[in-house]
Amino acid sequence: MSASRQIKIGFIPLADAASLFVAVDKGFAAAEELEIELVREVSWSNIRDRLAIGHYDAAHLLAPMAIASTLGLSHVRAPLVAAMNLAMNGNAITVSPGLHSSLLAAAEGDLNDPLVSARALKAVVSSREKRNADPLTFGMTFPFSTHNYQLRYWMAEGGVDPDRDLRLVVLPPPYMVENLAKGHVDGFCVGAPWNAVAEGMGVGVILHPGPAIFHPAPEKALAVRRQFAESEPARVEALIRACLKGADYIRAPDNRDEIAALLARPDRVGADIESLRRTLAGRRLGQAEENPDCLIFGDSVSGRPDAYQAAWLYAQMRRWGQANRSAEGLRVAQSVFTPDYFDAAAIANAHEAPSIIAFSGASFDARDIDAHLSSFAIRAAP
Repeated sequence: MSASRQIKIGFIPLADAASLFVAVDKGFAAAEELEIELVREVSWSNIRDRLAIGHYDAAHLLAPMAIASTLGLSHVRAPLVAAMNLAMNGNAITVSPGLHSSLLAAAEGDLNDPLVSARALKAVVSSREKRNADPLTFGMTFPFSTHNYQLRYWMAEGGVDPDRDLRLVVLPPPYMVENLAKGHVDGFCVGAPWNAVAEGMGVGVILHPGPAIFHPAPEKALAVRRQFAESEPARVEALIRACLKGADYIRAPDNRDEIAALLARPDRVGADIESLRRTLAGRRLGQAEENPDCLIFGDSVSGRPDAYQAAWLYAQMRRWGQANRSAEGLRVAQSVFTPDYFDAAAIANAHEAPSIIAFSGASFDARDIDAHLSSFAIRAAP
């Protein structure tokens, strides 16, 4: 690979960007003859806009956003390639202590069961309506995000219409905790470590980790401008290899403290180190049990993008009125999650992505999205 210009990559301060951080900071990118500048952003819209006009070559990006950008949904069309799954899962639904107490009081069963908590939420919403109280407000990071889809899926299974019964607002991840502490929102769905930070500060209670809603959720993509990918495929493949080496380094238990310290740096995530340690362990405050599914860094298996994952995300967009029924739209969405660059970079056998399983509701068949969507009583799509 011949020498080339510096690659500029945008990221949001979240733990699931760690593979990129480690690839750069531990020299894995340099070993692949890559010169990378990582740029810390505050909002997903900033990253989207800078990718669209070519200020960034690649980004740590919400997986659904790569599809939305390529289709030109709610924004100028900017074709992208989801060259690698940087992370699966990683989110959680967190609520204020006050709302958590209300849910406990209304719950008919174990509140750890998402169906029980969703029905309790319906009871709380109905009670507030009878008292003419303001509707509950939940924060999520972007309309085209698994955070949005996890909140909506959970709420709808309990009989809550997220577009009619309460308010969903967009907030940048680093601002979620402050807004919860000040009472501006009653809960949120955000990526790690901000749920752990809220829990550690005593201003939030983690209600459900993301995998309890659906699993495995395609969360963050290594999104690359299609023009860059097509003109410099060897550089994209080298970037994938560097990130895979970074993920391998992160998963080694002996490196956990080092990674937590790296993430705590103000130029990376900037959260407190104890919350980051719990995040990397998949552990709740005061609990010793670890859950490795809470945040999965993309490796030679989970890192491989797949058309099935794109179809599932496209189905969520259709369900909530973000995309229309379109065979061409589905085809384009699936083309975003091409495994070509990953397969050229990774030393692994090609495989099909595992099925994405939700806690309740109909199973998903990518060959019949219409049947899947028609099974839901609450949806925006006809």
